[in-house]
Amino acid sequence: MDSFLWWPVCSKIPKKQWTGGAGVILVTGAGGKTGRSVVRALTRRGARVRGLVHRPVDLPELDEMVVGDMRAPAVVQSAMQGVRAVYHICPNMSQDEVAIGRLMLTAACTAGIEHFVYHSVLHPQVEAMPHHWQKMRVEEMLFESGLNFTILQPTAYMQNILAHRHKILTDGVYPVPYPVDARLSLVDLEDVGEAAAIILTEPGHTGATYELVGTEPVSQVEVAAVLEKVVGRPVRAVQVSLTEWEARARQTGLGNYQIDTLVKMFRYYERFGLVGNPNVLAWLLGRPPQSLANFVRRVF
Repeated sequence: MDSFLWWPVCSKIPKKQWTGGAGVILVTGAGGKTGRSVVRALTRRGARVRGLVHRPVDLPELDEMVVGDMRAPAVVQSAMQGVRAVYHICPNMSQDEVAIGRLMLTAACTAGIEHFVYHSVLHPQVEAMPHHWQKMRVEEMLFESGLNFTILQPTAYMQNILAHRHKILTDGVYPVPYPVDARLSLVDLEDVGEAAAIILTEPGHTGATYELVGTEPVSQVEVAAVLEKVVGRPVRAVQVSLTEWEARARQTGLGNYQIDTLVKMFRYYERFGLVGNPNVLAWLLGRPPQSLANFVRRVF
């Protein structure tokens, strides 16, 4: 990887010291579900938030909005003007993750950003999952940047279950494109947003990498059992073939790269699951992370 080609640009700019909660915080990808959660949590803490979004969105919590493509240098440079800290969320499953990361970090160095927080993923070391591996490359560039940084590595969101809400409630089926005994650790996105807001507004987190995990690993059968108990009707986990999943994904307009990346992720889940530990998130929040049962009670 050629990350060292851009490193001198950052190294020649003096590093700014973290000054605390004052100043504007930029959230990239603010219009997505992760960005919205982070923005809401920051607003609850009284932070001033600027959002970089691909198209205008209805997000009243934002104090400022910059509309444009985060692959465009002029857009990114404009978004970072007058900003104290950045929370960078790349578009999900983007094949441009590394290029966007390089652009963001170079702009952050030039703008003199005090604190750069990167939204990564649990176990970015796994080369078999391309979107994880690309995030590891961005983490590597961040280490070399000279910026004050924090890296957050959330596991799979509990909110992903909501894509099947109708089928769960009407048919009693929780469909997954991997074996129902695959064990995944989950996290409530609202906990991720709260953790991000804490890190962006309180001192003591620069140089840290935090795994954000809400549950011990649970099988899809166990997820279905929680759903059944809360919604009050029988629910069973059912494995959907990758062929069937891919056909439906293409009907929704998902691109070839995204489909290929997700299929590789599902195959990894089949063999190894996605295993994490909730202790770090509990320490950050000062309380136990939201349980799967509490999440289901809240949203179903």
